[in-house]
Amino acid sequence: MNNLDTTIQVSPIPTTRIHKDHPLDQVIEDFQSATQTRKLSKNLEEHRFVSTIQQRTNHKGLQNCLFACFLSQGEPQKVIHALKDPSWIEAMQKELLQFKLQEVWTLVDLPNGKTAIGTKWVFRNKKDERRIMIRIKKDWLLKDVKSAFLYKKIEEEVYVCQPPGFEDPDFPDRVYKAEKALYGLYQAPRAWYETLSTYLLDNRFQRRKIDKTLFIKRHKGDILLVQVYVNDIIFGSTKKELCIAFESLMHEKFQMSSMGELTFFLGLQVKQKKDGKFISQDKYVAEILKKFGFTEVKTASIPMETQKPLLKDEDGDEVDVHMYRSMIDSLMYLTSSRPDIMFAVCACARYQVNPKVSHLHDVKRIFSYYAGARLDRKSITGGCQFLGCRLISWQRKKQTVVANSIREAEYVAASNMAKTINGEAQLHAKVDGKKISVTESSVRRDL
Repeated sequence: MNNLDTTIQVSPIPTTRIHKDHPLDQVIEDFQSATQTRKLSKNLEEHRFVSTIQQRTNHKGLQNCLFACFLSQGEPQKVIHALKDPSWIEAMQKELLQFKLQEVWTLVDLPNGKTAIGTKWVFRNKKDERRIMIRIKKDWLLKDVKSAFLYKKIEEEVYVCQPPGFEDPDFPDRVYKAEKALYGLYQAPRAWYETLSTYLLDNRFQRRKIDKTLFIKRHKGDILLVQVYVNDIIFGSTKKELCIAFESLMHEKFQMSSMGELTFFLGLQVKQKKDGKFISQDKYVAEILKKFGFTEVKTASIPMETQKPLLKDEDGDEVDVHMYRSMIDSLMYLTSSRPDIMFAVCACARYQVNPKVSHLHDVKRIFSYYAGARLDRKSITGGCQFLGCRLISWQRKKQTVVANSIREAEYVAASNMAKTINGEAQLHAKVDGKKISVTESSVRRDL
């Protein structure tokens, strides 16, 4: 292993992990080696590194380097844990630097009769559709506004405690007076939206009357669409130059980080191809199946029973209303990419006030249906062919296309069965060395 100007020999225990956000020229050691675990990293010092260029007795810096490079994807639950990770310390320092640059607060003595609001750190890694970390986060094309809530002044008088782990050593008892909106304050989203919308409207954007988060700009027959979700912005245009101009416009006012071409947004996975743009929610499906314990269940072929109607069932046993509503809420979000469950989910949603066991059974059936279709969203076609009363062939295979609805899947299955039947309409066989044709009429005649 090469560590700056020192070459050291290490034990054969793997010590390297590679992620897409680590350039290869910054990777220590051979990147073909296996994954280093947290427990093994703590034991590195016990293996007594031997320096070949110079003797070293303190390998604490090397341990910190290994931890920061390979293990900082974990999300600390407490500040004391985050303060042991250089990556999280750097992220917290950058966040507080934004507070200073934006003049968010002022350190003052707490006035009499006032109460300071407690603060806490929330540690989150921003991940892509494959759950690979792309950025440490503390709080079409895709852009993210850094410290979005810190751009608008608030009218209310608000005092907050100093952030844990970063108290002023000279004035530990003082508090911060918030001059601008902070994360967690109910004024923060409104203040940020007013700042952003005013800026866009001043630059000739038009705000939609129904969807207040959608802004449109037209220029010489071309159109630019901007969709805002809190501090995440997605945008697209019929002309590439409009997208470039929009990025420059936003950088003039706000500190932005560009996430590149849109591939994942609010639980939706996006694939952009020449013949169109496709959305799916495979990652979200896997998460809710795991959340409600449906990863290992018998799958259902359709999301709803056709022979048994869903009724009010006043005499049925009651179930946990909170769990029932949570399951319905999770399924409702799936209907944005899977309209085939819309009817079943809406039918079950009618009974959220007082759900019964029968209603819960139908909701579980929808999850079971998804448990069998979450991998590639292709339906299964099965069928049997009879000649007279004799079973002559049967098959069960996955369809080659992704159906947009159950009806389309049934049409595909019917088409496959028709092809099979046409091919078997007349069977040719040899009987006593003679070629004969076996048809349904001949079978009936010989029965």
